[in-house]
Amino acid sequence: MSLPAPPPATRTREVRTACPYCGTGCGLVAEVAGGRVQAVKGDPLHPVNRGATCRKPLRLPDALTAADRATTPLWRDALDARWRPRTWRQTAGELARRLQDVTRRHGPDAIALYLSGQMLTEDYYAASKLAKGFLGTNNVDSNSRLCMSSAVAGYTGALGSDGPPASYADLDQADHVLVLGSNTSACHPIVWSRIRRRRQEGATVTVIDPRATPTAQQADLHLAVRPGADLPLLSAMLHVLEGEGLLDEAFLTRHTEGAEEALAAAREWTPGRAAEACGLETEEIVRAARMFGGARRAMALWSMGANQSTVGTLKNRALINLCLATGNIGRPGTGPFSLTGQPNAMGGRESGGLAHLLPGYRLVTDPEHRAEMRRLWDLPADLPGISPAPGIPATELVEALEDDRVKVVWIIATNPAVSQPDAARFAAALRRAELVVVQDAYHPTETGALAHVVLPAAQWGRRTAPRPTASGACRSCASSSTRPGTRSPTGRSSRASGGRSGIPTRSAGAPRPTCTPSTSPRPRDGCATRPASRTSDCAAKDRCSGRCPRAASTARTTPGPSASTPAGASPPRPAARASRRPRTPSPPTGRVPSTRSC
Repeated sequence: MSLPAPPPATRTREVRTACPYCGTGCGLVAEVAGGRVQAVKGDPLHPVNRGATCRKPLRLPDALTAADRATTPLWRDALDARWRPRTWRQTAGELARRLQDVTRRHGPDAIALYLSGQMLTEDYYAASKLAKGFLGTNNVDSNSRLCMSSAVAGYTGALGSDGPPASYADLDQADHVLVLGSNTSACHPIVWSRIRRRRQEGATVTVIDPRATPTAQQADLHLAVRPGADLPLLSAMLHVLEGEGLLDEAFLTRHTEGAEEALAAAREWTPGRAAEACGLETEEIVRAARMFGGARRAMALWSMGANQSTVGTLKNRALINLCLATGNIGRPGTGPFSLTGQPNAMGGRESGGLAHLLPGYRLVTDPEHRAEMRRLWDLPADLPGISPAPGIPATELVEALEDDRVKVVWIIATNPAVSQPDAARFAAALRRAELVVVQDAYHPTETGALAHVVLPAAQWGRRTAPRPTASGACRSCASSSTRPGTRSPTGRSSRASGGRSGIPTRSAGAPRPTCTPSTSPRPRDGCATRPASRTSDCAAKDRCSGRCPRAASTARTTPGPSASTPAGASPPRPAARASRRPRTPSPPTGRVPSTRSC
C-alpha cells in the first residue's frame, strides 16, 4: 500500500518593510508563506536599526491572526440593538446618506473625524480630503495632539519649522547626550542601543527624570528632579553656561534672535535657587551644565515627560535654547531631538491631519492655501469648499459632544475610550452622538462598544504605503500578506463613502500626496540636517556625515521662566518673538515613491 504524497512545500519569501509600533522607524524583514506572515526579524540593511529589533514586532504574526480581528462591516441603529453584518456596498451607501442628512440638518461642522498616529500618510490624506474638501468641515484631528503638540509648538516657535534638525546618525557622533522625561531604554530601545554604544566609545549621558528608571541607572549623571521643576533646572543650566563662558557667542550673534532676553530670564535662576525648587544639590546642576556645555558635540533628547505637561511647549523651548546657546545645532552629533511615540504622528501633520492644517503644512486660515488645495483636489463648483475656520481639536471634542455641536464622530485606528485623559467622560460624551463610526482592525474594543458602525480596517502587512520616521526619513511599509475577510484599507472606506454620496473624492486633477512636499531650497547631497521644511532628499541623512549650511539660519532663542515664577508654575510667555517670513508651501508632486526609502 503506497503512502499518500506529501503536500507541496510552500515557498517562503522575504519582504522588507517597516515596523508599525513606534516612531523610531525600524526596518523589518517579514517571512511570508502561503499568503501569511510566518516570522519577523530586523532588517540588517536598514540604517535605523541595522538588524536589531525590540520584542514588539516579533509578535506581529500573532497580531495579524488574532481571534478578535474585525472581518466584516457591522451596523446597528441603537447602542442597545444587535450588530448586523453588512456588505461594503451597503455600508458605504448608508453611511454616505447619513453624513449628508446630518450636514443638511445641522451643517458640516456637526461631523468630526478623530484620527490616529497609527495611520499611514495616504490614509491621513484621504480622510483630510474627504472631510475638509468635500464635506466642508475642518473638524479633523488626531490623538497625536495629546502627545506631540508641545514639540510641534516648540520647534515651530524656536526654529520656524515643525521637525527635529537632528537625526539618528548624530547619536553616533555625539560626545554628550542629555535625556529629559524619557525612559529611552524601555520606550525606544533601538535608539538607546545607539546611545549606549556611543557611551562605550567615550560619550557621557545625563538623564533628568524624577524616577530612577533603567535609563537613569545607566547614565553618568542622574538628576532626580522634583516633578514639575524642569523649567527652573533648565534655566539654571543656561545661567551656568553663561557664567562659565560656555556659550557660543559667535553663533548666537550670527544665527539667533532674542538671546539676550533668554539669558536675562535665566540669570534669575541661580543654581542655588533652582536647587531648592528642584530638590537637587547645587553641584549637580552645575555639573550637568558643564557636561553639556563642555562637550564638543551635544544633543538634547526628550519625550512624553516634557511634552505632556501644562508647560510642555516652554520645556521644549528651554531644551532647544540650550542647544542654540552652545551652538549645538547644524553640526554632526548635535541638535535637539524629540523622540516620537507613535509611528506616524509626523506624517499626519504633513498631510493635513490636524484641525488647523491642510496638506503640505498649509493653513486653513490662509485664503491662498485654501484656493490652492481646492484646485489640486478639483472640488466641484457646487461645493462650498474648505472652511476658513479651524476645526475642533481633539482636546475639545468632548465639550463639543456635550454641547451637541457635534452629532457624528468617525474614529479611525485609535481607542479613545481608554486613551483619553478623562476616559469616562469621553465615553459618556460618545453616547450622546447620533452616529459613531469606529474604523479599526480589531473588534470589540472599548470604543467599538459605543459605536453604531464598525468598519474593519487592514492591519500592518496588508498595505504598501510610505511613512516618515521620527527623524524625518521616509520609509515604505510594504504589503507582505493577503487581506482576509472583507477588510478594507483604511483610506479606501473613506473614499468609498464620499463616492457613494456623489462626491468624486478621487478627482481628476488631484495628485496623490508625497510624504513631504518641499518648501525650501534643496539641500546639498548627503545633507544630514533639514532646512526649514523636511524634504525627501534628506532621507539619506542617516547614512551621511555632511551638514547643510542653512540649517541654523532661522534658529532663535527665547526667554525662559522669569524670576517671579514659582517652582512648578507656568512662567509668562516670552515677550520677544522673532519675525520670520511666511512659508509658501509648494503643491504635492503627484508621486508616491514605491521604494523602501523615499
